[in-house]
Amino acid sequence: MPNIIRLIVGFALLGGAVALFVFGFWGWGILAVLVSLLVFVTYFFNENMLLAQWFLRKDNMPKAEVFLKRITNYERQLIKVQHGYYHLLMGLIESRRAPMQSEKYFKKSLSMGMQMDHNIALAKLSLAGIAMAKRNKREAQMYLSEAKKADKNKLLAEQIKQMKDQMGMMDRQQQVRYR
Repeated sequence: MPNIIRLIVGFALLGGAVALFVFGFWGWGILAVLVSLLVFVTYFFNENMLLAQWFLRKDNMPKAEVFLKRITNYERQLIKVQHGYYHLLMGLIESRRAPMQSEKYFKKSLSMGMQMDHNIALAKLSLAGIAMAKRNKREAQMYLSEAKKADKNKLLAEQIKQMKDQMGMMDRQQQVRYR
């Protein structure tokens, strides 16, 4: 449902709730307020994105992809704040299938902007992993340090530490080869 229609339906339901309160139908009025709140929430948080995130947490990639594919034109169906998150979710799904092709999604999610620091850190950590796979140590270190700065709540501290350890192992392997 396009965003403007969601707002119209939400305000219509809210107006109906007020009318129900005025005429003394309190139970139905409360129910109408709750339904209108649900409609307003889906304006700010697209239901397909919410379901895709839920299936990603359950590690069910095919279902998460189904819900993301329902968003056919993200520029029209999502508010501008959600565009970066859409590309982040697409990148996470694509990284399971073809890790090198997911780079474009992560870069686009960062360029479109995200508000939550841990999501920025996740995108940069994923880009660091891709750079490591390409044997681009300088770029990987840059993304890794940016991910560490963005991870203010230390939600990805363990993964960042593991990635640094892997980079150290790569350095040791290269030193052994050159001897």
